[in-house]
Amino acid sequence: MSALRDILDGPVPKIAVAVVLLRAAWLLLLRKPPDPPALRSVAILVLGDIGRSPRMMYHAESLAKSQFTVYFIGYGGSTPTPSLLSLPLVCFLWLTEPPAWLRKLPFIVFAPLKIAHQVFSILRALLWRIPHPPEFILVQNPPSIPTLALVWLVGTLRGSKVIIDWHNLGYSILALNLGPNHIFVTLAKRFEAWFGRSAYAHLFVTHAMRDFLVKEWKLEGIKAVLHDRPPAHFHPANASEVHELFLRIAPLLPRAFLPAYDPPVSTPLTHVTTAALPSLRPDRPAVLVSSTSWTEDEDFSILLDALAEYERRARAARGTLPRILMLVTGKGPLREAYMRRVQALQSGAGGDDEAGWQWVRVVSMWLEAKDYPLLLGSADLGVSLHSSSSALDLPMKIVDMFGCGVPVCALEFACLAELVKDGLNGVVFQNAGGLAEQLQNLLEGFPKAPRLEALRASLRHVAEPRGAAGREEDREWEWNSWDDNWTRVVRPLVLPSMRAPE
Repeated sequence: MSALRDILDGPVPKIAVAVVLLRAAWLLLLRKPPDPPALRSVAILVLGDIGRSPRMMYHAESLAKSQFTVYFIGYGGSTPTPSLLSLPLVCFLWLTEPPAWLRKLPFIVFAPLKIAHQVFSILRALLWRIPHPPEFILVQNPPSIPTLALVWLVGTLRGSKVIIDWHNLGYSILALNLGPNHIFVTLAKRFEAWFGRSAYAHLFVTHAMRDFLVKEWKLEGIKAVLHDRPPAHFHPANASEVHELFLRIAPLLPRAFLPAYDPPVSTPLTHVTTAALPSLRPDRPAVLVSSTSWTEDEDFSILLDALAEYERRARAARGTLPRILMLVTGKGPLREAYMRRVQALQSGAGGDDEAGWQWVRVVSMWLEAKDYPLLLGSADLGVSLHSSSSALDLPMKIVDMFGCGVPVCALEFACLAELVKDGLNGVVFQNAGGLAEQLQNLLEGFPKAPRLEALRASLRHVAEPRGAAGREEDREWEWNSWDDNWTRVVRPLVLPSMRAPE
C-alpha cells in the first residue's frame, strides 16, 4: 500500500491526467478560431498560496502599475499584501480545493480525482474565467507539474506569450525525498525540461541558474536575470515602529526571560523617555530573526545546535555577550517536532544541561504581511538556513532582511556569493559550530557591537533614495529596490516599445 501511495503521490498520475485534459481542451478549442490576445493583460499563475508567494505578488503590483490588467490565479490562505489588494487592475481568480466529499473516498480513488480537479481548475481559469486571451502568461516554477504543460497549451491555442519565472528546479525538490536517481525524479526532470524549454521569455533568480539551464536544456526565448530585491515598504524600523510592533506581539513572547516592561510605556526592546518618544533600551536582548518553511530543505537543527553552543559561551563570557531572543516566522510540516525539541532544551530536559537555557529563547510565530517587514526591521541580525535543492537559487528571506537594513548569517552553498558578500553585508557559516562562532563575534559588546555595526552600515544604502550617488554598476543589484530592478529587466520585455529610464 505504501508503494502504491508513493506512485499516486508522484509525478506519473499528474502527467497522465494533464495529458488527457490537455488533449480534451485542445480538441474543444480547435472548434472555433481564437480571439486575439488583449493587449496590456497578463495572467499570473501560482500553484500555491498567493499570499505566501512574495515575488509573484511583486510582479503583479509592478505590472498593474504599468497599466496591465492582471489576472492573479492561485490558492487562498494567507492575505496578500495590502498594496496589491488596493490596485483596481488586479483581479484574483482563486483556485478551489477538491470538495469535502471527495476526501472521504479511498486514497486510490481520491488521488487521481484530486489531480484532475486541480488541472481542470487551472484550465478553467486560464481558458474561460479570463474574458479575453491575455497578452502574457507569467508562471512560477516550481511546481512544474502540471503548470508548465498547461500554460504551454494555453499559450499555443490562444496566442498568449508565456514567461517562466524560474525560482528553482522542481525535480531537484522531488529528489530531496526520493534521491536523484529515482525513476520519478527522472520523469519529472524530463517533463520540466520539455515544457520549460520553449517560452517567450525566461526570468531567473541567479546568473548560475541561467547559465545552467541555457547549457543543459537549450532554452529558447529571451533570457534575463531578475535578482530578488526588497520592495519599497521594507525598511529599517525606527524606535516608534519597534515599540508599536512589540506592544502587539507581547503576548507571544516569554515575559519571564525578558527585561521587565510595563505596556504601553515600555516593551522588551523600548521605553518611553522623558521626551515622550520611544527609544531603544540599553538592557534589551539581541533580536535574531529567521524565516523558514519548516521543511527538509532547511536543517533547523543547525540553528538549535548553534544556540546551545552560544548558551555555553554566554555563561562563560561574564556579561560581554547579550541574551538572544530568536524569533522564527513561517509555517510548515516540521514546526511542531522542532518546537518540542526547543522546549526540551530551554527547560533542561533535552540535553546534558539540566538547568536549561538561561541566555537564549526561541519563539515561533506567524505574522500577517503588514507586520513581517516591521519584525525584520526591528531585528539586529538575521539567520538563513536555506541550502537550495538545486544549488542554483537564492533565498528571498535574505533579500527582505537586507531591505530592512539587517545583516545576515547565512549557510554557505554554491551561488550564495551572488547575494551575500562575506564580511560586507553578512557572514557565512558551514555548520553549527561556525554559526555559534559568528554569533559570538558579531554580538560581543551588544548593544554597541562594532562588528555587527560595520555590517549594518554597509546595508544603509538600501534605505537611500533612488539615484543615490556613488553606486557602483557592478554592485547595483545589491542596493536597488524591486521597482528599480523590475523596470530595468522586465519592463522592456512586456513593453518592448518602451525603454527603462536611464
